[in-house]
Amino acid sequence: MRFLVIMAYMLGVSAKAVEFNKDIRPLLSDNCFQCHGPDSASRKAGLRLDREADIKADRDGERVVAPGNPDESLLIRRITTKDPDEIMPPPEIHKTISSAQVKLLRQWISDGAHWQAHWAFIAPQKPPVPADGSGWAVNEIDRLILNRLEQEGLQPSTEADRATLLRRLAFDLNGLPPTPAEVNVFSRDRSTSAWNKRIAGLQKSGRYGEHRAR
Repeated sequence: MRFLVIMAYMLGVSAKAVEFNKDIRPLLSDNCFQCHGPDSASRKAGLRLDREADIKADRDGERVVAPGNPDESLLIRRITTKDPDEIMPPPEIHKTISSAQVKLLRQWISDGAHWQAHWAFIAPQKPPVPADGSGWAVNEIDRLILNRLEQEGLQPSTEADRATLLRRLAFDLNGLPPTPAEVNVFSRDRSTSAWNKRIAGLQKSGRYGEHRAR
């Protein structure tokens, strides 16, 4: 649960925001690149939609994407037309852009059609870490999680008991449950050093490497 919440927060995208790499590039790749992508052998009409310069270029007085103007964008007109000879993607390739995806594309264009380099070439940036006035958070990740929970009107769960925490840790790192003896020892020592020592011990195990490889 915590993993899902923190990932959603760190994406830094609100429910109303549209991000090119997250929302638009996959949409274009799935539905458009087959005919308008990097493969010159299969490219139609000399049009590439995988490059910003091409998708925003003037084409005989029109632009496939006119930033800020979805109604003047050929892309929107071609994916929403009822004319079977004009509709994109063409029926013969058996791909359909849903109304929700059309809405995403319209909003992206309305917001300025901001382009992003491939995610692999974008340096990660640390998001701002909200304050915690409740005293629940132990570290920055907890503060991010708590902030998202508060946005959703949810309360944090109580901390799991030591045996449950050790079981989760062992399954995550080694793919196997802890032994009863390990649980007994770990349940008696609630110190941070004991937790860190157990993590280090699991990572030194040959099972750790096997589990990572699997």
